[in-house]
Amino acid sequence: MKKSLCLVSLLLAVFALPACTEAEDPGRDQSMTVAEAKAHIAAGTDLSAIPKSVWKQLLPEDQYRVLWEADTERAFSGKWLHNEAEGVYVTAGCRLPVFSSEHKFESGTGWPSFWEVAYPENVVLKEDYSWGMKRTEVLSACGEHLGHVFKDGPEPTGLRYCLNSLALDFVPGIAKTE
Repeated sequence: MKKSLCLVSLLLAVFALPACTEAEDPGRDQSMTVAEAKAHIAAGTDLSAIPKSVWKQLLPEDQYRVLWEADTERAFSGKWLHNEAEGVYVTAGCRLPVFSSEHKFESGTGWPSFWEVAYPENVVLKEDYSWGMKRTEVLSACGEHLGHVFKDGPEPTGLRYCLNSLALDFVPGIAKTE
C-alpha cells in the first residue's frame, strides 16, 4: 500500500497539469511554435497551452484524428487491447493519468475497456449525438477524445469505458490502488 501511494504521488507530480479547456480556446496563444510545444512536452508543463494546429504537426495523422477530431480506430487494431501489464494509462497528448490496469477487462469489442476511471479529475463526460444516436463521450480534462462509456460493463460499476489505444499511452509499474 505504501509503495502504491508513493507511485501515485510520483505519477501525479510528473503528470499533474493545470486544468485544460477545450482545444483552440480563444484565450490560448495560437502563435506557439512546434519547438516551443516540444519544450512544454519535455518539461511536462502546461500542455493545455498547445493549440490544435500544433498538435496536428506533432502527432501522427491517425492519432491526431482520434484525439482532436473524435475519430475511432479500427476494432482489434490497437496496441493496448491485449496489454496485461500493471500500470497507469495516460492520455497520448496531454499525458494526463486517466485509467489503471486494475480496472481493465476484456470486453470482446475490439477496444481497450475499463470498468472505472482511476483519475476522475482528468476525465470529462459529454453527451454525444454523432452517428444518429445518443452516447456519452469520454474526454480528457485537456479536451482529447478518448472514446465512449456504455452501461453494459461488469460489476461493480456496470460501466464499460471503451477507449481508443491511439488516445492512450501506458506507464508500467504499480497500478493505482485506493
